[in-house]
Amino acid sequence: MSAQDDVQTYLALAQLYADYAAAVDAADWDRWVEFFVDDCEYKVQPRENFERGFPLSTLALLSKGMLRDRVYGIRETLFHDPYYQRHTVGLPRILRREGDLVEAEANYAVFRTKLSQETTVFNVGRYIDRVRVTPAGLKFESRVCVYDTEMIPNSLIYPI
Repeated sequence: MSAQDDVQTYLALAQLYADYAAAVDAADWDRWVEFFVDDCEYKVQPRENFERGFPLSTLALLSKGMLRDRVYGIRETLFHDPYYQRHTVGLPRILRREGDLVEAEANYAVFRTKLSQETTVFNVGRYIDRVRVTPAGLKFESRVCVYDTEMIPNSLIYPI
């Protein structure tokens, strides 16, 4: 792989992370699903469980179909106080590149604003990703959101 390929991969990865955050912040759930390959994994997991190798996650979706089911739940069945999210995502670090697979991570912070309330820090951690190069561009094969605290206020409705 040439240095030019490395730069192009890095820029595409940074764009993927920015586009993902923009879609989730805009509550564009159909677009959120399309960031993933069909046979994907999306997990939100406390740091302690991740570091100890424990499988217990706050949210674990193991296919694109399960992501679509979550979108249905957000739109049709989950009752909650409405709120806005805003993501701040650090620059990605490429940990490994092998063929069409990129392993990367980036720090994130999610802020939540409920109507008529102050903005609060909702969730902070890091994304640990396996990203597949596809004909349609980069897609997440696995996104594990490892959050630093052991607690999430109330419940987790929207993706991180």
